Amino acid sequence: MATASFDTARREARPVSPIEKAPEVTALSGLPGRKRSLVGLSRADLKQALLEIGVAERETRMRVSQVWHWIYVRGARDFSEMTNVGKGLKAQLADAYTLERPEVVTEQVSRDGTRKWLLRMAPTGAHDHNRGAEIECVYIPGDDRGTLCVSSQVGCTLTCSFCHTGTQRLVRNLSTAEIVSQLVVARDALGDFAGQMPSKDGGEVGRLVTNIVFMGMGEPLYNLDALIDAVSVMSDQEGLGLSRRRITVSTSGVVPQIERLGLEANAMLAISLHAVRDTLRDELVPLNRKYPIEQLLEACRNYPGVSNARRITFEYVMLKGVNDSDADARALVRLLKGIPAKINLIPFNPWPGSKYECSDWERIDRFSEIVFNAGYASPVRTPRGRDILAACGQLKSETEKMRARARMLMEEGLGAEGFYAGGED
Repeated sequence: MATASFDTARREARPVSPIEKAPEVTALSGLPGRKRSLVGLSRADLKQALLEIGVAERETRMRVSQVWHWIYVRGARDFSEMTNVGKGLKAQLADAYTLERPEVVTEQVSRDGTRKWLLRMAPTGAHDHNRGAEIECVYIPGDDRGTLCVSSQVGCTLTCSFCHTGTQRLVRNLSTAEIVSQLVVARDALGDFAGQMPSKDGGEVGRLVTNIVFMGMGEPLYNLDALIDAVSVMSDQEGLGLSRRRITVSTSGVVPQIERLGLEANAMLAISLHAVRDTLRDELVPLNRKYPIEQLLEACRNYPGVSNARRITFEYVMLKGVNDSDADARALVRLLKGIPAKINLIPFNPWPGSKYECSDWERIDRFSEIVFNAGYASPVRTPRGRDILAACGQLKSETEKMRARARMLMEEGLGAEGFYAGGED
């Protein structure tokens, strides 16, 4: 995994924003004396958990299969629900572990049906102030699919100037279990586990969560080990059962990790491109100063499994007067020549303090027409969840707001301890 670092590179002797932020903490697996949840674990970690309570090695394959089914197919919330697991083992499991999910701190539902959850993870150390890290994930319902946008970090490594999430600190990476548990929470909330869904013509209707996009908080390729394991759990056909072709990982361009993503996760790839010139992309996506457009596109051409059936999605946020001209559209077409691609045009979603504006709809239509006439699918992403700040680039954990309030109190002579003790009201 690449190591985050501060980079204060300068171009033409003028100060520029840092490329990356360093994580503030490294999370522990759990607090001493606190039971560990089995929800979100990989098969290997679940096997280890069973061995630790005395399950014989020769039995682990069967026992893992049983517990796995109850967690990921049935959505069990208590070990007592596991009817094909012996009474003794259930007692052992309950004594040592839990089936707790992250706590749903708030749920917001947009006018368009989009749901945003603020989730609080189990505390992992003193840095959590006995609260646990908080992240956001979003469910976007559609006519033929339901997409869950998950987070991979608490905060974000990167500093993209148009992205609200990029303005907050990077606290830490999420664990595999914390990533997977976002899907479990969504299925809990939606009644999307086996046996919970309403019947239709004698059988169950299709899943409500059909697609996963790693487009929430964080840069996924700076948490690649956990990401690969999470994709494996989500795509296990004896468990959560998603197709890897319905799991898309979006990156701002961490070039050295792209090949490994394809080889080990076999997920669909999306690139946050947003500009056709290095000078502009340096500003919008400062990581470009480390891995410029030419290197990024070469990695895309060599992405394992890329084909017309497995096209790479290039995300392009439409910023008024910045990157939305006819010349930009034609340059984009030239850049992507030879790469099986879809170009996803994203109307900019405003957020408090942003210096950018969304392109006019007539300009977006014209840009899309140029790209489409060149032979590329160029859908314009319908903004979803704007009224609850759940749209692309708007996610920003309530944790950041709390910390800002804590700093304000400290400046007024009140310690942060008093703030946290006083609750969230």
